[in-house]
Amino acid sequence: MIRSLLLCSLSISLLFACNPERVHYTNELKEEMADSKIKRIKDSDLVETIDNLGEKVSATVQKELTTQLQKTTDPAERSKLCQLQNLPRTKAIAERYVLDIRLLGAADIHNKALNPKEREILDAYLYSTKQKQPTISNIQKTSDTSFVYNAAIPADNPICEACFGKQTTPFAVWHLGFKKREVIRRMSASKKK
Repeated sequence: MIRSLLLCSLSISLLFACNPERVHYTNELKEEMADSKIKRIKDSDLVETIDNLGEKVSATVQKELTTQLQKTTDPAERSKLCQLQNLPRTKAIAERYVLDIRLLGAADIHNKALNPKEREILDAYLYSTKQKQPTISNIQKTSDTSFVYNAAIPADNPICEACFGKQTTPFAVWHLGFKKREVIRRMSASKKK
C-alpha cells in the first residue's frame, strides 16, 4: 500500500515537473544551438557572401527608391523616401537579412558617427566621382562582428539630385551594415539546401 502510494505520488510529481513552457521556444533553441556549433569559415567565403548579398540588396533597394521617387514631386514625400521610409520592400529586406541600410552623401564624409574607415571610403568615392573614374563596391570590416558594404550610385541616377539636392558633383552611396553572425547563418542555410 505504501509502495503504491509512493509510486503514485512520484508519478504525479513527474507529471507536474514536465512543464510545457520549457519547450516553448524550440525553433529559437534549434537556431541558437546551430549558431554555437564550431564552423570553419574562410574570410574569403565570408567576403564573397557579403559581396553577393550586398550587390543584390543594393540593386533592389536602388530600383525601389528610384521608382518611388519618379512617382512623386512632393518634397515632403521625397524626403521620407530618401530616408528610406515608405519603402516596404527595403524594410522587408532589412528585417530579413538583419541589415542596416542607409543612403549616404558627401556630408557624411565628416559624420563622426560613421566608422573612420567608412568615411575614408566615402572620401575616395567622392574623389573618383569628381575625376569621372568608375567606382566599384567596397567591403570593410568595421569590428570583429560587423561588416559594411558600400556601393556608389551612378551620378546620372535621380537619387543623387532628389535626395542630396543640386551638387557640383552628383554623389550618393549605399551603406549596408552586415552582422557577421547573420552572414554565417545565411552561408550555413545555403549549404543545407
